[in-house]
Amino acid sequence: MSAIIQLEGIRKSYFMGKEPLQVLKGIDLKIFTNEYVALMGPSGSGKSTLMNILGCLDSPSAGRYILNGQDVSKMPDDDLADVRNKEIGFVFQQFNLLPRLTALENVALPLVYAGVSRKQRTEMAMDVIKKVGLEERSHHKPNELSGGQCQRVAIARALVNNPSLILADEPTGNLDTKTSKEIMDIFSQIQAAGNTVVLVTHEEDIAHYAKRIVRLRDGLIESDKLKQELVGAG
Repeated sequence: MSAIIQLEGIRKSYFMGKEPLQVLKGIDLKIFTNEYVALMGPSGSGKSTLMNILGCLDSPSAGRYILNGQDVSKMPDDDLADVRNKEIGFVFQQFNLLPRLTALENVALPLVYAGVSRKQRTEMAMDVIKKVGLEERSHHKPNELSGGQCQRVAIARALVNNPSLILADEPTGNLDTKTSKEIMDIFSQIQAAGNTVVLVTHEEDIAHYAKRIVRLRDGLIESDKLKQELVGAG
């Protein structure tokens, strides 16, 4: 099995005035193709910083990040943006949908940046909207949709480019329990269809949808366990 994500000695520091604040203190991590991994940790553990690095939204201060065979740790911003568009689908807690666009137009947006023709964009966007069960609502705008429906649109948008990796940051943070379960079931289906899914959450019940849980504390990996190990320990 090949590693889609390989982190070697990843460190990240920010400067507060002249003093460096070390957020990540040497992270080594491999995530393999078609894995479903949850990143957990208390506030200040470094999980959001790690997520930003995994998503090529930020670069490490030191160490190597190999994403799908490419060393992205020292790439200039323009190249990183290209990698993000091609390799990574993002799902955020706040949905981040454009209010004036319909669900279908929101889903098709990454394809506009990729230079796909209008006809093909519509077909590809409709295809993933069907996968998340929203074809009846495809011409509605975000303010005409429920929170759960908005998150389905966001998931469809993340899938439309057929990325190597889906990154979900607290994807159920704004949803009730029933809707959260429906959204997490969709992520399970996405992973079962062959995608690699990395989920950041602080909720234990949400993390347990993943097959592997990596816990961070104080900028280091505290534990990294497959779900069957956790069940055995429990």
